[in-house]
Amino acid sequence: MDNRLQSQLQPLREEIDRIDQEILSLLNRRAQTAQQVGKVKEAFDAGGPVLKPEREASLIRHLQGVNSGPFTNQGIESVWREIISACRGLESTLTVAYLGPAGSFSEQAALEQFGHAIFKLPCASFDEVFRAVEAGQANVGMVPVENSTEGSVNRTLDLLLNSPLKLLGERSLGIQHCIMTQSGTLDGVTRVMAHPQALAQCRGWLTQHYPHLARDAASSNAEAARIAAQDPTVAAIAGAVAAEAWGLNVVVSGIQDDPQNRTRFLAVGTQDTLPSGQDKTSLILAVPNRAGAVYDMLAPMAENGVSMSRLESRPARTGQWEYYFYVDLMGHQSEPAVQATLAALKQRAAFFKVLGSYPVQ
Repeated sequence: MDNRLQSQLQPLREEIDRIDQEILSLLNRRAQTAQQVGKVKEAFDAGGPVLKPEREASLIRHLQGVNSGPFTNQGIESVWREIISACRGLESTLTVAYLGPAGSFSEQAALEQFGHAIFKLPCASFDEVFRAVEAGQANVGMVPVENSTEGSVNRTLDLLLNSPLKLLGERSLGIQHCIMTQSGTLDGVTRVMAHPQALAQCRGWLTQHYPHLARDAASSNAEAARIAAQDPTVAAIAGAVAAEAWGLNVVVSGIQDDPQNRTRFLAVGTQDTLPSGQDKTSLILAVPNRAGAVYDMLAPMAENGVSMSRLESRPARTGQWEYYFYVDLMGHQSEPAVQATLAALKQRAAFFKVLGSYPVQ
C-alpha cells in the first residue's frame, strides 16, 4: 500500500476503533439499565409482558426524527431493533412462532420485527403458529396476511376470525423468489415445489421458461427447500436465505412476476398494545343483508374523520352469500375519533370484532 495512503488511513482507522469502544461501553450501560428496569418491575411485582411494541416503535421513530445523517433512518431501525432485542433478552427471552422450517420468509419477518435475540419456534402450519401462542408455548407469532401480487392469505384471515389472539405489529417484506436445486442447474429436475402463494407469484416465469416442470404445493417455501435438499429431481422456489439454510444452489434469482412483490406480515399475541403515536386498528365486520348496509358501515369513518387503509371481503361460508369485511383504520382504538367510529360500527354491524391496535411500520 502507498505510504501516503497508509498515513492518511491509519488515524481514521484508529478513530473508528476508539468510537467502537465507546459504542460498546454505551451498549453495556444500556444493557445494565435494562436489567435494572427488570429488577424494579420485579420488586413491585409489576412483571407484565417484556415486549412493548409501542415503546419500541416510538423510540425508533424519535431517533429517526432527530437523525442528522449520514447514518440512514433504515439503518437506525435495523440497528436499534437488534439493540432492543438484545437488551430485552437479558430480562426474558422472547419466543416467536412462525411458519417454518428454517429459511422461510416468515422467519425473516420475525427476525426483522423482533431482532435475533429470540427463541425461534418454527411451525408446520399457520394453525400451529396460532395454537402455539394461544397455548403459551410462544409469546408471539408472525404470519403473512396479504401479498401485493396474489392478495390475501385466506387461512390467516380465517384464523384471525376465530382466534382470541390480538394484533401487536406489522412487517412488510420485499419478496424475491429464487429457484434452487442441489446442483445449481435444472438438469434432471422433474418438478418444482413451493407454497401455493409462491407458485402463483411465479406463474408467468415458470410458464415462459419451464412449462414442462410439474408444480407441487408445499406447506412452506422453506419446506420445499428442505425437500429439494434431499431429492435431486426437485427444484424449490424460496428466498436466498432458504438456499443457504439447506445447502442448495440458486439457479435463477428474482423469478417473481412482479418486481415490486411484497408480503405483509402480522404479529399476533395475547397482550394489548398501547398508543405509539402512529398506529393502525384492525377489525372484522359483518353487515345485515339489506340495501345500503355497506354504505352504513363506511359512514361512521367519514363522520369521525378516520381514514381506512384496507377493506377486504371474505365469504362467511354460510351458503347464503354473506361476507365478513376485514378493515384497517388509521389510529389507535383509544383515540376519541377511533373510539367513536368503533362504537358506531358496533351498533350497526351484525358481527363486530376488534383484532387490535398496533404501531404502523
